[in-house]
Amino acid sequence: MPEDIAWDRVDNAATLHEGDRVWKQLDWGITDRLYESGYISGPKSKARSVVLTPEGRERAERLFGELFTR
Repeated sequence: MPEDIAWDRVDNAATLHEGDRVWKQLDWGITDRLYESGYISGPKSKARSVVLTPEGRERAERLFGELFTR
């Protein structure tokens, strides 16, 4: 992880919905779209996490650096 992470930007990524509520987990629509794009393993299971595909990991690392470092 880079040392110059902008934690305020990370915190801001927890978007509001339904007025004053925030997501505790990702919305099903988001996980469905990530799966359809080939970035994560199948989201419809009892597991509380999913596995990133190689493409998903590469994308996540690139976007994290773009969005959350100073």
